[in-house]
Amino acid sequence: MSNVLEIRAGSRALARIREEGLPQDSIDVMLGASGGPKWFVLSGLDKLLISEYFNDREQPLNLLGTSAGAWRFSCYAQKNALEAHHRFEQGYLLTEYSAEPDVEEVSRKCRILVQDMLGESGANEIVSNSIMRFNLIAAKSKGLTRSEKSWKQMAGLGLAATGNLISRKTLGAFFTRMLFHHPTASAPFYGMDNLPTEKVPLSEANILDAIMASGSIPLVMEGVHDIEGAPKGVYRDGGVTDYHFDMDFPQGDGLTLYPHFYNRMVPGWFDKSLKWRKPSVKHCDQLVLLSPSESFVSQLPFGKIPDRTDFKSFSFDERVKYWKQVIDESTRLGEAFLEAVTTEKIRQLVKPL
Repeated sequence: MSNVLEIRAGSRALARIREEGLPQDSIDVMLGASGGPKWFVLSGLDKLLISEYFNDREQPLNLLGTSAGAWRFSCYAQKNALEAHHRFEQGYLLTEYSAEPDVEEVSRKCRILVQDMLGESGANEIVSNSIMRFNLIAAKSKGLTRSEKSWKQMAGLGLAATGNLISRKTLGAFFTRMLFHHPTASAPFYGMDNLPTEKVPLSEANILDAIMASGSIPLVMEGVHDIEGAPKGVYRDGGVTDYHFDMDFPQGDGLTLYPHFYNRMVPGWFDKSLKWRKPSVKHCDQLVLLSPSESFVSQLPFGKIPDRTDFKSFSFDERVKYWKQVIDESTRLGEAFLEAVTTEKIRQLVKPL
């Protein structure tokens, strides 16, 4: 198991797991990060979490995602979550783009993907699901970052990146974090005072646009304009403000489960090249991080997990073959987690974060 999946935990979570294991009712929050096609390495883990670990869940589980994480979690909250996940997985896998797709093409094809993922009744099922409570983050643009003209948007992003070098708090001049939350939950996430944040309840009328906005990568996709029930404006990828998250999730004694592509976390989109920028230690106190081991990744095709460069590095057929292999291999992560939990070996296997 240790050759496949790493399980790391913050100090309070570590002590608790070593004492009592990780029963599913100890989890109150689950996080899903941005990362484009990196999520394929978690597909098998998602399937096991949906079908086995959380199968008989009776208490609310607060799901919070940005970009691909939000798209994954919109499947968890549908009535037949496995079928929804399959639609998402196959839709993402088999979407084909032209050799040099423009922002209109990428946006249009992604919208078709999200529509298919939701199906006819998904929007209603998600907002009425009182157990799997779906929440997502998008970024509302300010100033030059609102523009759909690439040179203006690029200038705005350049200024945001420069300010971010000094402090993440400067992002507030360029973006407002928008938390679209489950309609019956009073937005149960805290520790968001590091950036300007507004909260909007999800509804059947706005959920498609909110999901689209959360994954609308700057310069790659069009922003989503004037979402129903939210302040007027241009909404972009939630990973801009919260790429891998850096916020507190106090839920009493409840733990936060984080199936992730890496054993490290990058707070925001502009922090990817800033090796010193890490989440606050106190924000990780009750966090349980699941990630593929280095040896697992090294045995994947090309010795890496999928990423956005694959769209240019491979032909469509090559990319589909590669990603399918990763999806197949990802089943081992799900099996490893389930074995660790059901046998309670997790109490010995868990390591400090």
